[in-house]
Amino acid sequence: MKSRTGSSFVVGLLSGVFLVAVFIGGAVSERIWGLSFLKNLNLGGNNSTSEIINQRVVNEENVVTEVAEKVSPGVVTVTFKRETPILEQYFLDPFGMFRGSRPTGEVTSEQVDIGSGFVIDQSGLVVTNKHVVSTGTASDYKVVLKDESEHQVEKIWRDPANDLAILKIEGSGFKTIEMGDSDTLKVGNFVIAIGTALGEFRHTVTTGVVSGLGRGITAGDGYAFAEKLDNVIQTDAAINPGNSGGPLLNSLGQVIGVNVAVSQGANNIGFALPINLVKESLSNFNETGAFDRPFFGVRYQMLTKEQGILNDVPAGAYVVEVVKDSSADAAGIKKGDIIVSFDGKKLIEVENGLVELLGKKKIGDRVEVEVYRDEKTEKIGVELKGE
Repeated sequence: MKSRTGSSFVVGLLSGVFLVAVFIGGAVSERIWGLSFLKNLNLGGNNSTSEIINQRVVNEENVVTEVAEKVSPGVVTVTFKRETPILEQYFLDPFGMFRGSRPTGEVTSEQVDIGSGFVIDQSGLVVTNKHVVSTGTASDYKVVLKDESEHQVEKIWRDPANDLAILKIEGSGFKTIEMGDSDTLKVGNFVIAIGTALGEFRHTVTTGVVSGLGRGITAGDGYAFAEKLDNVIQTDAAINPGNSGGPLLNSLGQVIGVNVAVSQGANNIGFALPINLVKESLSNFNETGAFDRPFFGVRYQMLTKEQGILNDVPAGAYVVEVVKDSSADAAGIKKGDIIVSFDGKKLIEVENGLVELLGKKKIGDRVEVEVYRDEKTEKIGVELKGE
């Protein structure tokens, strides 16, 4: 990871019409400046300046159109069965208005668009984000293709180490998307995002560039939930709620990232997991038929040395939640504990903290965890299990 930020990022709605207007104005100014600059060059040949600029614009538009047409059949919308209790209003006030309500015991069900994904195998394997399918069972989810055909999700595999999930949907012979190489990316590379923007507008196509590489962010809901994502791609291509799990593509129509989050408090800042990370997860999945990784089972927030000094506690991972029946739960780790070290290594001294250390272990390994609790530290043995 090249850099790390301490900011908290969530999958949220980008706002700020004024800033968008400024951006558009800047783009226009840049083009005008470019036109002025080109006029001063001795270009030679029969092509005028306007013809060159027009050709450049046409070429960019053709790339986007061709990629969208090529890839869209392999981009999917993930839907979730939402059940809502039916309420009845049960009495009239003196003015003839119904007051109060009570549940009838009946519910209404509807499939709502909640995320995006893309097909990686003709047999019906779909990649999406783990947070898109974090609740319920496979029967609660369906996948909708470009042609509006719906396919029931038969099984879900969630990667405990990354914000990734694989869905198996009914059917076969699906159109797939080619995976590229995220290690070759450079800042400034042109990218295209496709997904169900805002959970409403299916197959929305947006464009931008790679704004940064090797970012480290904390993605969550802004309250208790937080998950560290390391070495992610930053882009200014518009990514909105509903885009999560969809592909970030290069100009060849190859997936180079999985859209995962946007900054809550800024415009034109989105993030994607590099596709090479997905390839590693898929390699593990193909060998074992599952994500054969140890699952520790805590949600946490990192406390820096400075924060530790201010609160008279050691630096480390402050446990926000312990997942029931997980490795951490079985070992007796509790909410409010501070994990100081893992397998003899202090978390604050490891670049990617607990995520990095856990990634080096296998299911069945035993590790010693140093925990700060009730103003003293203790060492706890943990046997690492799968999810």
